[in-house]
Parts: sequence; C-alpha cells; structure tokens
Amino acid sequence: METLPTEEEVLEYFSTLSNWGRWGNDDQMGTLNYLDKKKTLESAAMINEGVTVSCARPIVFEPTPDATGPAVHYMVESGEGWATGDKITSRASQAATDYIGLVFHGFTVTHVDSLAHFFWQGKMYNGRPAHLVSTSMGATEESIELAGKGIFSRGILVDVPKIRGVRWLERGEGVLPSDILKAEEQCGFKIKEGDLLLIRTGQLNRRDVEGPVDFRLEGSTACHAACLPLFHERGIALLGTDTGNDVMPAPYPKVIQPIHQVGIVAMGLWILDNANLEDLAKACTDRNRWEFALSIATLKLANTTGSPVNPIAIF
Repeated sequence: METLPTEEEVLEYFSTLSNWGRWGNDDQMGTLNYLDKKKTLESAAMINEGVTVSCARPIVFEPTPDATGPAVHYMVESGEGWATGDKITSRASQAATDYIGLVFHGFTVTHVDSLAHFFWQGKMYNGRPAHLVSTSMGATEESIELAGKGIFSRGILVDVPKIRGVRWLERGEGVLPSDILKAEEQCGFKIKEGDLLLIRTGQLNRRDVEGPVDFRLEGSTACHAACLPLFHERGIALLGTDTGNDVMPAPYPKVIQPIHQVGIVAMGLWILDNANLEDLAKACTDRNRWEFALSIATLKLANTTGSPVNPIAIF
C-alpha cells in the first residue's frame, strides 16, 4: 500500500515545493513560465487529424445540490413582438441580447484559477500580501488577465478509472502518484515540463448517472496531496481534473485544500476545475493516444481571480 504523507509533511511542502523567486521576485506567472515558443511549436506539431474535443461543462441556470447559487441569465432584448408589430424597445434594429452573471468558483463551472485565488498565512504566490486582492479593487496582482494570451501546450490525460479498472473513484478517495505512474507505463507517455496535465476521476460520469450531490456533505474525489511532489518534479504548467481539485472530506485539518493551497500559493501552479473529460477519455481510448494539443483561453477579466473557460483538445 502506498504511504501517504503526514500532515506535517504536507505543511513542509509550502517550503520544499516552493517556486517563490524561481522566476524572479516580481514574477506573477508561476508555472506558466514553463511555456515558451519551443513548447508551443512542439505542441502544435502534434495536431495531425484536425479533430477537436471540448473539455467544458455546459453552464446551466437552475439550482442543483452542487450549485445552490447558479448562474443568472435573462434577456435584455428578445425576439418577442417583432413579428406582430407590437414590440416596445429603444433599439433601432431587431436583435436579441443577454445578461449573464455567475460565481464560477465552485463545483460545476469549468474554470481556471489565477494565482490570486488562494492565500496561505496572509500571503499570495511569491510572497505578495493577501490584501492586494481587495473588496473594492479585486485582484490588483496575479489576476487572470496575465493568462490573456492563452494557455497552449501539450495536454496529457490520465484516466484513473481505466487504470484501476473501476467505473469511477469513490468520494473521499484520492488519486495517488502510483495511479499517474501506472498510466505512464500502461499508456506509453511521459509527463514533461510544461505539460497541461488532465486527470479524470469519473466523478462527472457518476454525476450524470446518479445525479448531483452536495459534495460538502457527500464528499468528493480529487488528487491527493501526495501527488504534489510529482507535479513539482515534472514541472507541469497546469493541473486540471473533473472535480473541484481537492479531496473532501479534507484528510488534513490544518491544510484542508492542499492542491489549491500548496499548488497555487507555494508552487504557482495554475489549476483547471470542473473539466468535462468524458468526451476526451473516449477520444483517447478510441485512438489509444493520451497526448494531444490543448488550448485554454481565459477571458480578459480585469482584477479577477479566475475565468470560465472552454478547453479544447486537438488531435
């Protein structure tokens, strides 16, 4: 059985896995520094079919147990009344417009966290004080705008249920380093510096089959904190899963969200939450190919701690 780190060992990760100062004292990009022109060209060269696969979930507007504060959508202008001639509007032309408002952090919206999203002991990544994210100004440092040129690199899918021979991982169960290493061995890839690592737990599949639950009550799977040294060693640029990216209930009382807390604050690791990896898993299985080009475009939201995204895998 794999030995899991103690809470004290996880707390030590804040120093032993730290990337503070690695790319300079003024750095705000964290692990996106691994991405360069060479990596972009190498990743683009992987495209040989022209097939694209979305890794985003639909944004819906009804409350569910895992989204009690859903996105809000209403029509500013609709098509009603134009055909009958009784439309009342100040618009000179016939058109429809929408308003959408949402809290994307949570368990249902596919989004990327900026490095301003989490703090530890009052500090952000690279030692900046947490008050630089304020109620009035938002994220004045380490905002999602820094990823505005897009995140493009080699994507890797680790399909943990396939490796374990199960339908999905159980809630409260964590993905372990041995799962990732077995996937490398069985699927014939090697995770390299600058890769965008996607890990499927099957939790979204379970949601589709059994219905949504409140993860705060029922628990959630994700990568265990034991994976963090491997992520650091391999130099991944981004971690994405089909979950909220921390095991629930929390295995460690003093550090309840280690993937976010250690990953974002200490490592400067960019995180993709709530991806839809079902279609991608099928595409990879059909091809027996687990690496692809991956493009993630964040919105240029000023002074913001993240962004909804539609990641596109390209074969």
